[in-house]
Amino acid sequence: MRAHGARGRLVVQPRMGFGDPARMRAGLLATRRADAHTVGTITLDSHTRVGHLQAVEEALRAGFDLNGYPVVSHPAETTEQVLDGIRGPDFPVQVRHGSAVPRDIFAALAALGLTATEGGPVSYCLPYGRTPLAEAVREWAVCSELFAELSGTGAEPHIETFGGCMLGQLCPPSQLVALSLLEAMFFVQHGVRSVSLSYAQQTHLGQDQEAVAALRRLCREHLRTDDWHVVVYAYMGVYPQTDDGALRLLRQAAELAVTTGCERLIVKTVAEARRIPTIAENVQALEYAADVAARTARPAAGAGTGVEADSETYQEARALVEAVLCLHSDIGTALMRAFQHGYLDIPYCVHPDNCGRTRSYLDSAGRLRWADIGSLPLGHLVTGLSTGRVTAPGLLGDLSYVRSTFDEPRNPPVLLDGG
Repeated sequence: MRAHGARGRLVVQPRMGFGDPARMRAGLLATRRADAHTVGTITLDSHTRVGHLQAVEEALRAGFDLNGYPVVSHPAETTEQVLDGIRGPDFPVQVRHGSAVPRDIFAALAALGLTATEGGPVSYCLPYGRTPLAEAVREWAVCSELFAELSGTGAEPHIETFGGCMLGQLCPPSQLVALSLLEAMFFVQHGVRSVSLSYAQQTHLGQDQEAVAALRRLCREHLRTDDWHVVVYAYMGVYPQTDDGALRLLRQAAELAVTTGCERLIVKTVAEARRIPTIAENVQALEYAADVAARTARPAAGAGTGVEADSETYQEARALVEAVLCLHSDIGTALMRAFQHGYLDIPYCVHPDNCGRTRSYLDSAGRLRWADIGSLPLGHLVTGLSTGRVTAPGLLGDLSYVRSTFDEPRNPPVLLDGG
């Protein structure tokens, strides 16, 4: 999947998916024609994600609208018509789905020659249901190996990790970085040579810059492929309700991507807090982010990003990654054991395979901190813990922090420490 646009421009991408083939084609065409360097997206519906294909068939027969494109259930000829004359080397189309058990989805993609998707055995399992992690790991191993075989057709299959987006909010950046890298290593171990690594914008630009720098450094240290890039997601938590607040938050996401040397940005629209965005609103977001990126200076080659190399985020992420890798040479097995031992533990995640002993909070500067590390191997790095920091009102305040900060014009967001 193409990482850079022409002359190093940031590639911008929507999270668009419609059940109606004509509307899905219109969305892809509008994305391609946007005044930005774009790639296309087909986001699947929630029934397909969990394998409820009978529900999809019933909805299609009844003419009900779906909240995404049912790629498994539509005839291949229908999807080929959706893509005809749109996808190509200069405009790849990525399929996004959210499935812990995605074998039917991968089979459909292979049949259609769609060679870019996203997900992961942890990030598409723990937040979305109760599928056992062991089952998700087995399924994703099989699917990754089947997908990798598409390289024999002359295409280069590409998978983007979703690990840097766990739960969308309130997971400290060091664990997001570790999960994103570990899922990418999982894909590479199962034969996928082209990967991208996600990181979702959090609550503090300076901390996010540390996180992306840490992710890129850890990739250079651990990832056994040269075909990788980093994709930033605009904030995935409680989004601003005002158009101005939403655009300011998207602007900061675009600035984060450019200033850290990232290659791609997943945008959000002004309608995120209210309803499913229209095609026009998606195009507006793409063009706005592209304009911000064009006016933001990208670091010169070899110049670095100005972020401390051994930042707190890097040290924590490295400790997590190294502890997991010591558990087993097979990354999937290591991931399962890491959650069993609590070496990985997602705050506020209620999946049965997550220990659920960690807690996080926002400090006075808006940085995500650990309140309780459970059994995470970070005792030598994280001090001064206090579980008393986390209260129900405090948690609700942390969840709405970004919305309230960006929606309040008299309280502009702090971009950097001391900024």
